[in-house]
Amino acid sequence: MKKKILVVEDNEDNRRILVYRLRKIGDFEIIEAQNGLEAIEMTEKHQPDLIFMDLKMPVMDGWEATKRIRVTEGGRRVAIIALTAQAMAGDEQKALAIGCDDYLAKPVVDPEMVREKVERLLKKYGPTLAAVH
Repeated sequence: MKKKILVVEDNEDNRRILVYRLRKIGDFEIIEAQNGLEAIEMTEKHQPDLIFMDLKMPVMDGWEATKRIRVTEGGRRVAIIALTAQAMAGDEQKALAIGCDDYLAKPVVDPEMVREKVERLLKKYGPTLAAVH
């Protein structure tokens, strides 16, 4: 069964780049959302194995969406990687404190870094990762 990855990013170009990178490293079912509110809805509906969560978005930011996802039953069993382009001092620690498992700066240009994070977190939250090569 394919692992499901939810990409939450309001910037279409950034979302496309990340989706492209993910398709290059594995055969995933990729779901997309443009804001935190959609992320919560998509998490409930699709129960992804991993979420890439942009922290700064309209409607609802990734900080709030992550907090809300983490208090749901399915939200405790999903890996979340925080994404941000305008990293401020302390953002990584703050993201980890609200429930993110890892942190990645945008634009996402290093495919090996993405592969490492995806493999590590899917193994942490799931039994195997047969789809990633």
